[in-house]
Amino acid sequence: MGGTSSEREVSLRSGAAVVAALNAEGVEAVPVVLARDRVGALPEGAEAVFLALHGGYGEDGGVQADLDALGVPYTGPGAAACRVAMDKAAAKRVLDAAGIPTPPWEVLARGEGETRLPLPVVVKPPRDGSSVGISKVCGAAQWAAAVAAAREVDALGEALVEAYVPGREWTVGVLGGEALPVVEVCAPGGWYGFAEKYTPGVTQYLFPDSAADAALAAHCQGLAVAAFRAVGCRGMARVDFRVAPGGGPFVLELNTTPGFTETSLLPKAAARAGVPFGALCVRLLAMAAYGD
Repeated sequence: MGGTSSEREVSLRSGAAVVAALNAEGVEAVPVVLARDRVGALPEGAEAVFLALHGGYGEDGGVQADLDALGVPYTGPGAAACRVAMDKAAAKRVLDAAGIPTPPWEVLARGEGETRLPLPVVVKPPRDGSSVGISKVCGAAQWAAAVAAAREVDALGEALVEAYVPGREWTVGVLGGEALPVVEVCAPGGWYGFAEKYTPGVTQYLFPDSAADAALAAHCQGLAVAAFRAVGCRGMARVDFRVAPGGGPFVLELNTTPGFTETSLLPKAAARAGVPFGALCVRLLAMAAYGD
């Protein structure tokens, strides 16, 4: 847990929740807090690593590759899948090739300042998470600041521009290759940014399990599993969607190390499926593996 990315504080909360849950389930879990992008000595006798290291080194395949070199099993996808999922443009290329719908998109390299996509659009750093550096652009006056914010966060100074899809925000956790119940994110104004994600009480989380939503929810679950497999994931991931009114769902991205407190989205969905937080942590640890 911890690390050096913009998601360090979120990671520390996830890690503390997992340690407490595993200890309560009778698993001897020891917190390992990283202050740099490198795995040093693990606790003596460590049999497996539960990864609650969000963003950067924790999700770009870095820590996974280092643990592979040590021959230590870990939770979640392997290094190759993490590299693809963390790079939103690479993930979109995989989704496009697999026929999985994703909003129209393009990448602006350093120095490129125009987009071919009509407004409104979403501008985001291709290689970061937790809604850091992400902006919705509805008018030309917002464009320059949005691109600058994305480039400031991205390691290569690039910006991903994506067509804005109006509608509902859904997310589907995938556990061991099987889809969990859909969670609907109801953020004020329809925008799920950093403040909406991390300010308690601002956003509501619902389960769209009405008869009217059943077919659409099942469709999203199928797409989530297809995306999980196309990227080469194992263990767990969370797949985020926008669902257009009267239209189909679009996959936005995959998260290979999603938030992991008891109130985080994937654990919420698992609890809805009858898997409480402690049991979920134990199950993920049992699925730990290394190598791709």
